[in-house]
Amino acid sequence: MQLLRKLLFPFSILYGSLVWFRNKLYDWNIKSSKNYDFPVICVGNLSVGGTGKSPMIEYLIELLKDDFRIANLSRGYKRTSSGFYVLKGNEKATLTGDEPLQFKRKFPAIEVAVHENRQAGIRGLRDLPKPPEVILLDDAFQHRKVEAGLNILLTSYGNLFCNDFMLPTGNLREPKAGAKRAQIIIVTKCPENLSANQQNKIKEQLKLDTKQKIYFSRIVYDKHVYNENDRIPLENFQEFTLITGIANPKPLVDFLKKKELKFNHLAFPDHHNFNAQEIERLSKVEKILTTEKDFMRLKGSIPKEKLFYIPIKTAFLQDGEKLNKQLTTFVNEF
Repeated sequence: MQLLRKLLFPFSILYGSLVWFRNKLYDWNIKSSKNYDFPVICVGNLSVGGTGKSPMIEYLIELLKDDFRIANLSRGYKRTSSGFYVLKGNEKATLTGDEPLQFKRKFPAIEVAVHENRQAGIRGLRDLPKPPEVILLDDAFQHRKVEAGLNILLTSYGNLFCNDFMLPTGNLREPKAGAKRAQIIIVTKCPENLSANQQNKIKEQLKLDTKQKIYFSRIVYDKHVYNENDRIPLENFQEFTLITGIANPKPLVDFLKKKELKFNHLAFPDHHNFNAQEIERLSKVEKILTTEKDFMRLKGSIPKEKLFYIPIKTAFLQDGEKLNKQLTTFVNEF
């Protein structure tokens, strides 16, 4: 597969040129972007996935939900519905997409909506009887028709965008120069003991503008696993099958191995919609652990006493309070 991707390098050059030209049409105001007189925060990346957007969205919701009416808007990747849809929380993930359903179930008081057209989705949210005061855009960095007031760009510690290539040779959706549109860069999935010297080296590699702020975050795994009715201390959860349908399951696999848990791992593609044959096979497994996102797609199909998930959160190595102040200052300016 790696050899094939290298052989496709000329297509990467072509694709990168087309995306660069499209971006320039927006930069030169030949194509128009819509901006807003209320806070719109975009969380995105340059790569095709695996940077930790979902826990970052949840971090923002936790930070802002007590003081503002919050809405989350995404396209609802791989959903069967189309157009504008406001989630109730009792849908199937196939209808709405797994991540929006996860957000709505975890934060029922906020509005969560999906629309493939972000401008139309924002209009739909603002037309609600109680319109949101802050809108969080999930994975919309390349959606140039909307100009968010604040762009947060995520890049994974294990695969910095500066070391990557354009699709199909690499995993970049757009050229590295696109990072200049972000006001905040967050290096995610860092080791907990990442030194100041190592952080400075990463800053040099990313070649950020002086106006851009950079932060370093890590994944924090819950000490318990959960199903619909119960929770179990992680150390007591042994001899299970790990099911993942995420872009990069390696951090989770490494974490579970470090905990010396006994399990085998079945990996599926990102946002995988499980078919009837796969569900039948998985239903015969005695005990399953999965991610919270995958749980949204598997619940209701696997006997609930067999199916557990482990939540994750975003935590910052340092300067978390500075980030919080930057975010709240931005929102309060409107």
